[in-house]
Amino acid sequence: MRKILVVGAGQSGLQLALGLQSKGYEVTLMSNRTADEIRTGRIMSTQVMFDTALRHERDLGLNFWEHQAPKIEGLGVSVAAPDASRAVDWLGRLAGHAQSVDQRVKMAGWLDTFAQRGGQLVIHGASVADLDYFSRTYDLVLVAAGKGELVSMFARDAARSPYDAPQRALAVSYVHGLGPRREHPRTEAVRCNLVPGVGELFTMPTLTTSGRADILFWEGLPGGPVDVFGGVKEPAEHLALTLELMRKYTPWEFERAAEVELTDAGATLAGRYAPIVRNPIGRLPGGGLVLGVADVVVANDPITGQGSNSAAKCAASYLSSILMHGDKPFDEAWMKATFDKFWFTTGKPVTQWTNAMLGVPPEHVLNLIGAAGQLQPVADRFANGFDNPADFDAYFYDPEDAADYLAEVAASAASADGSASAAGSASASAEAGAACAE
Repeated sequence: MRKILVVGAGQSGLQLALGLQSKGYEVTLMSNRTADEIRTGRIMSTQVMFDTALRHERDLGLNFWEHQAPKIEGLGVSVAAPDASRAVDWLGRLAGHAQSVDQRVKMAGWLDTFAQRGGQLVIHGASVADLDYFSRTYDLVLVAAGKGELVSMFARDAARSPYDAPQRALAVSYVHGLGPRREHPRTEAVRCNLVPGVGELFTMPTLTTSGRADILFWEGLPGGPVDVFGGVKEPAEHLALTLELMRKYTPWEFERAAEVELTDAGATLAGRYAPIVRNPIGRLPGGGLVLGVADVVVANDPITGQGSNSAAKCAASYLSSILMHGDKPFDEAWMKATFDKFWFTTGKPVTQWTNAMLGVPPEHVLNLIGAAGQLQPVADRFANGFDNPADFDAYFYDPEDAADYLAEVAASAASADGSASAAGSASASAEAGAACAE
């Protein structure tokens, strides 16, 4: 029986450990916290997982909370005009529902499951010296802990990492009491509110330790009016500041928040980090090799909501590569091929899209966002790109591709309507999208 060590108990580490365990591997999992410590700790993320990532969990029978978590059926985009009205507002329909489960709930539950199924669980923060020893006793060591000393083993890939500083200041609150959007009162949806020159506010339904809740998530441009959470210590102050920024910049979201309260004492989080791609193979002092997993080697800003999705897809890809490798040694060539498979199918498309969204949107992207307000197929395609970011390559990055796509959709809509009104409406809405950036 092959012995594998997984270091890190997040989405990718636990999914991999449980997947390998179910296939008969002898798996040891190292976590720096117990399940109870995770469950009662501070929130860790703003996870919304889309259909493909959720299917990976279902394939392993790990979708324990699927019938409890809100079923997210749509993804909407609003763009603020200079007077704080909405220059653009639309809702795209997801082909398969998305869901969000507080990682305190999921990771604690999965950690308990791993131990209950007979897995070897070690509660200890791993060091490079630890891994140097373990690499001689395990067939494969996978590092899925994206912070601390272990990350230093994986060198920055400068060619794939255009940013060397954080591009957003992040502030998260989990709340009860957020009302529905008046426009779609019965639709659970992720809402992306773009405020040019300021940042982005995301709202999303979730399942947390105390039941159904909503996440309020500000991404502020560094040094801008939303970059004000660094010195905030008290959760109540954090929420009050979040709401005040909503009142000023996204009043249509603030009107839903009259009765919100934090879900628990650990329901706020603030910070920032620079997006980075690292070399996937870590070299230990004794000559052993370890393979980096998910955000250890590909860490993107959460502006596109891809963190947990990429982690699930990475775990599924690595699991497949391990199973197909059989009894052969997990050497450097295999490690490189395993990472490359993940990179070209998931990591690269996600990184390209996320880095594009962090910059100032060019005119053709504003036209796409504006046109989606009148052309439902455009809204739907953009929304489903969160599940399959590779699709953006066909129409999002190149101005000519975007213009051809919009003309094709507008012509189809006009033909269906028997008039050119749809094309005219799309043009007007695209102009509104461009105007919002001025």
